[in-house]
Amino acid sequence: MNLTTQLTDELKQLAGFSSSTPRRIEITDSDALVLGIDVVAVDALSCAFESLTLHVPTLVGNETVVLQSWADALSQRVTYLLENIGPIEIDRGSSQVLIRSTPPDRSEAGTQFYEVLLSAQTNGTFLLRRYRTESGQPGRESVDIHLTHETLHKLVGDLVDTIPQPAED
Repeated sequence: MNLTTQLTDELKQLAGFSSSTPRRIEITDSDALVLGIDVVAVDALSCAFESLTLHVPTLVGNETVVLQSWADALSQRVTYLLENIGPIEIDRGSSQVLIRSTPPDRSEAGTQFYEVLLSAQTNGTFLLRRYRTESGQPGRESVDIHLTHETLHKLVGDLVDTIPQPAED
């Protein structure tokens, strides 16, 4: 069963769930991709979550150029979040690519932005979170991401569809 079908089943089971303590959804597909979502609320049409991860075992140990390829493909395809996203930093030493909202959402109260970290270390990971900074205050805090079920399914599908195929030796 693919990830979006399994996700549909999980969201149906969690309908009506709301808590300040997230409940972890973790599902695996036949390609060993592992989707994890830390859900804080689910209703019939939407959900709120702290973070979304996708572990991609085929990316472990790959060159940063493979992650850069994924970052570019994601940035072109995922255009339906509150802000567009784009790669802002490539760390070849740690095999990671950082993607953020371009530009972030700015107001007098502060700034909000999506942050995605792609990593070829440990278990090949995509990590999505949203952060907020307050004007005049140091640091940032994590805020929940709110998406309709349809948008969440589209995001998961786009993540899977854009995974780069590592070069054969």
